[in-house]
Amino acid sequence: MDHKMAYNEWLSSPKMTAAGVEELKSVSGDESAIEYRFGAELKFGTAGMRGLIGMGTNMMNEFTVMRATKGLAEYVRSLGKYALDRGVAISYDTRRMSERFACAAAGVLIKNGIKVYIYEHGRPVPMLSYAVRKLNAIAGIMITASHNPKEYNGYKVYGEDGAQMSPEATEVVVGYISSVTDYFSVEAAEIESSQKADKAGAIVIGKKFEQEYYKELYKLSLSPAAVKSEGKNVKLVYTPVHGTGYVPVTTVLNKLGIKVSVVEEQTAPDPEFSTVELPNPEFKETLSMGIALANKIKADVVFGTDPDCDRLGVALRNDDGEFVALSGNQVGVLLLNYILTRLKEDGKLSDDCFAVKSFVSTNLAKSVCDSFGVELKEVPVGFKYIGEKIKISEETGKGTFVFGFEESCGYLRGTHARDKDAVVASMLFAELVCYYKSINVTVFEVLNGIYKKFGYCMDKTESIAYKGLFAMDDMKKAVQNVSAANLTRIGDHVVLAVRNYETGVRRDKNGNETPLEFNKLNCLYYELENGFVCLRPSGTEPKLKIYYSIGGRDGFMCADIIKELSNSIASILGASK
Repeated sequence: MDHKMAYNEWLSSPKMTAAGVEELKSVSGDESAIEYRFGAELKFGTAGMRGLIGMGTNMMNEFTVMRATKGLAEYVRSLGKYALDRGVAISYDTRRMSERFACAAAGVLIKNGIKVYIYEHGRPVPMLSYAVRKLNAIAGIMITASHNPKEYNGYKVYGEDGAQMSPEATEVVVGYISSVTDYFSVEAAEIESSQKADKAGAIVIGKKFEQEYYKELYKLSLSPAAVKSEGKNVKLVYTPVHGTGYVPVTTVLNKLGIKVSVVEEQTAPDPEFSTVELPNPEFKETLSMGIALANKIKADVVFGTDPDCDRLGVALRNDDGEFVALSGNQVGVLLLNYILTRLKEDGKLSDDCFAVKSFVSTNLAKSVCDSFGVELKEVPVGFKYIGEKIKISEETGKGTFVFGFEESCGYLRGTHARDKDAVVASMLFAELVCYYKSINVTVFEVLNGIYKKFGYCMDKTESIAYKGLFAMDDMKKAVQNVSAANLTRIGDHVVLAVRNYETGVRRDKNGNETPLEFNKLNCLYYELENGFVCLRPSGTEPKLKIYYSIGGRDGFMCADIIKELSNSIASILGASK
C-alpha cells in the first residue's frame, strides 16, 4: 500500500477520533508530510521504537502502540501459559500521551489474556526495571522518549531480567508485529487511566511496592557516617525538569538526611517542558534554573534528571566558586573512583569485583580501575549490554558487579535494576559530596586530583542530524562509506587500529586481525596513540554520534586535538557522500 492509500485509509477509519481526523486533514495536499507519516512504518529495534507524536504509520500514536503491543503479546503467548501468568509490567513518563499509550498497551495485553502490572502514576525507567525483576514478570514496557524534545515519545520493551530486550527476542517480536498489517484490527480492554486500570483487570502498583524499591537503594549506601555528620550541612539543589524523578529522588535523599532544595518551577509534570529548551540534563542550559537557585542559596551542587529519570546531570563549583556542568564521563569517573575508594576502605573490594562501561565512554575509567586492581569490562552503547554482563556474572557465579556507566549520563550501582538509574546515582553522588566534605576536600579538587594522577583526558560527543523519511538509512550508509575508505590517518593522527563492530573484527595498522566480542553493530572505532574516535549511528533518532576521548598535557592541548580531529571527520563524511 502506498502512502496516499494509507493516508486515505486512516482518514476514513471509524476508529479515528475527531481530533485525529482533523490532524490528518491539516496535512491534506502536503505531499512530503503525508509521505513522512505514511511512507514507512515506525521501526522497532532493540531499543523499541521512538518517533514524533502524531497520526500515521511512521508516528507515535495509539494505533502504532497497540500494534507493537499486539506483537509483544503474541511473543508472550508463544512462551506458554506460565508466561501469561507471570505478566508484563508497565510504566510511563510525563510526556504527551504517555499515560494514554501505557493504558492502551495494558488494554491490548489484557485482551490477550496476559496479566498486567501498571504503576499508579508515572515512574522512572529504573523502577520499571525493578518491577520486572521483583514481580517475576516475563517482560516490561516503558513509555518514554527519554531526553528527546517534547514532540517525541517512545516505547521500550524489557526482558524478564529487567534489561532492555535482547536482540534475539526483539527479532521474534518484530516478526509478530510485522504480521499485523491492519492497524485498526487490534483489540484492547478499555482503560480510562492507570489509577483505574484495576477495573479492567490490571494490578495497579502503588506506594507500598515503591517503598521496596527505596529499601533496595538504601542498602547501597557507602558512607552513612559521613552523611550523618555532613548531610545537614551540604546544600543540594535538585530539579526533575518536569519529569518522573521528583518523588523518588527527593524521597531517597530526604530519608538519608541530606538537605534538598528543589526548583519549584520544574517539579510539576509538564509535557511541554516549558521552562527548558530540551529536557536533557547533559546540557548546562537545562540546569540553569537549578544553578540560579544554587547561587542564591549558596549551594554546593546541582542535580538534574531527565523525564524518565534514568540520566543524572551534575553541576558543581570550581576553584573560582563558579558552577560548571560536569560531563557524563566526569560524573562516571567520580562515582567509580568514590565507590572503589569506599569499598577498599571498608575491606569490601574483593578480587573478583568488576566495573562496566560502554566502549565510547572515557578511557580514564580504565586507569582508575587499574589503580584499584579492578577489572573493567567494555560493551557497546546500550545499557542492556551492561545488564547482560551482570546477568552472566550472576548465572556463572563469577565476578561481583560494582558499577556501570555510559558517557550519556547513565549510571547503575546494585543489581536491583538492569538499566540506568538516576535515583541511585543521585543518592551516591550526594553521599560522595558528604564524604569528601567530611575530609575537607571539594569534589572539584578530587576531579583535578584524578587528572593529575592519571593524566588529563578530554571527552566530547558531537551529533550530526539527518532529516527526511529515510534519515536513519542515510545515516547508516554514511558510516558504511567511511568504513569503505579504509582510513589510515585522521588528520595528522595515525590510526593504530580499527574496530569494525559490523564485521566484529579489529584490524591493526599492520593488517593483523583479531575477533571482537560484539558484531553486527554499525559502529566504527578508531584507536589513536592518545585516545580514540568512534562513529555510531543512534539507534533511537536520526543522529550520527561521533565520540572523542583524547589524552594530553592539559585541556587546551586536548581541545586543539579534538578540533583538528572533528574537522577531519567532517571532511571525510563530506567526501563519502
